[in-house]
Amino acid sequence: MTDQGVRRTTDQGPAPASDVGSGGVSGGGPDGTGTQLGLPAAPAALAALRRAERRAERITAGAAELERRLEDLLRGGLASAERSGPAVWEETAARMVDAQAQGLASRVRELGTLPASGAGAPVRLLEETALLHLLARAWLRRERLPEDLAATVRSRVGLTAPADGPAIRDDWLVLAQYDRSDGHLTTRRIWLHGAGSGRTALLLSYGAAGRSPDLALPAGLAVDAELSAYPGAGQPRMALVERFAPPAPTTVRPPGTTTAGALARYGAALRDDPWCESVPVTLDRVVPVPDGDGWQLADADEDHALPIGPAGRSRPGLWRLVALSGGAPVRVFGECGPHGFTPLAAWPEGPGEAVPLC
Repeated sequence: MTDQGVRRTTDQGPAPASDVGSGGVSGGGPDGTGTQLGLPAAPAALAALRRAERRAERITAGAAELERRLEDLLRGGLASAERSGPAVWEETAARMVDAQAQGLASRVRELGTLPASGAGAPVRLLEETALLHLLARAWLRRERLPEDLAATVRSRVGLTAPADGPAIRDDWLVLAQYDRSDGHLTTRRIWLHGAGSGRTALLLSYGAAGRSPDLALPAGLAVDAELSAYPGAGQPRMALVERFAPPAPTTVRPPGTTTAGALARYGAALRDDPWCESVPVTLDRVVPVPDGDGWQLADADEDHALPIGPAGRSRPGLWRLVALSGGAPVRVFGECGPHGFTPLAAWPEGPGEAVPLC
């Protein structure tokens, strides 16, 4: 982590790669040849453009091959996926890696695990097959898409772009921080809420297997910082550009909504990004109540509720949430998706600090 006041961008994953479909190299001449006022374009810029063109061609070939694999799956029936096992999908994922389409590769690997995922597996397999098909088709026809949606498609297939949105300086409340690991890479997710802007932002940082990412921000504190957004329709992901002071205590809380409002936000996010897995939401005045073998968050003032998803039920933070509530309404921040709500932080109805749940 860098010293206070040093300008940097910490939210970085693999090195950015541009896509010829995104407009090519900036600064080229009006004739599209990469020259300006009769001067030859910089060799480095032309080399970058050629690399982007070659990568786009490889991803296009990979997407076309994936389309054929999905057609074979549906032609043979979903039962054939269970008989063939995950090996065929691992081989397909390896082909997507060769095509430099990491986003497609990760979704293909997930597809290979679904036939053995228990009750409801055929439904989940069909849903994920449809989403994968939609992503491949969107890439193949990306020139016809609105620019925001095209940027989302490029991100979903695995191309990265710099955070080029306008800089936003704010007092950012750190809502939650947690890590995910796939055995090769540890990804740290940090959720922030801007006290002045009202924006919710997601910072991602990465570490090799067995190593924690460098970026760490204590949940419940606020940091005076400047953030910049990544391109894409409705994307909450931003980059930390500069910090002006160390994290400090705060009384700020994010504004909340009802469980029905949370579902409406997720629906709106799917309109802009059909591959969106969840949206950040703060629920106000909800009570955790048992629901058979699970739990749900019920509105204290309305006859609605959201189930707590499998990820939330498996964490010890669920019991901290139940203890904090004690049957009274609480404010809860978390991620809302198709499998329910995952609580990540909570506040009592009266005065009190944030309680991390992840």
